[in-house]
Amino acid sequence: MARDNRERGGRKGRDRDEEQSEIVDKLVAINRVAKVVKGGKNFGFAALVVVGDQKGRVGFGHGKAREVPEAIRKATEEAKKTMVRVPLREGRTLHHDGSGRWGAGKVHLRAAPAGTGVIAGGPMRAVLEVLGVQDVVAKSIGSSNPYNMVRATVQALKGQASPRQVASKRGLKVQDIVGRRTDGAGVAEVAQ
Repeated sequence: MARDNRERGGRKGRDRDEEQSEIVDKLVAINRVAKVVKGGKNFGFAALVVVGDQKGRVGFGHGKAREVPEAIRKATEEAKKTMVRVPLREGRTLHHDGSGRWGAGKVHLRAAPAGTGVIAGGPMRAVLEVLGVQDVVAKSIGSSNPYNMVRATVQALKGQASPRQVASKRGLKVQDIVGRRTDGAGVAEVAQ
């Protein structure tokens, strides 16, 4: 019954199409590789793509093929399968600072006030733009390899936690968590 509904363009099929149409993809890197054989060289292409819905979901994928469009298609499909949800504050920035590391690639992400914009370079900028972050300051340290930078950025984003998540883990109310974050003087007095 459910298969017939999808085949006729039922609601389930439309929901999936709408979800797919909202997804934005960005090509981060293309690498041409050559395999030397008896008759010459066989060229292949590797593509790195990041995808996101600009509402807090992001993923990345890597695809290899003999032609560029095919490599991009494979990378995009893999990226859609590996999407993760990242909580955003006010839908525009991160809840707190974070850092990630993959191989020799290290990144630091900092939440920023409204109007700052996306201050990040290359692969990190692509990840943050498809995620939907509008205000963030990011710094890459170490390797500039796009694969390592994308993986380190996604790892840093996976470490983000909203006040609601922190409150539920600690068994507190959201006001207790947010109150401590905004009221720095009160925390200092308690610590002394």
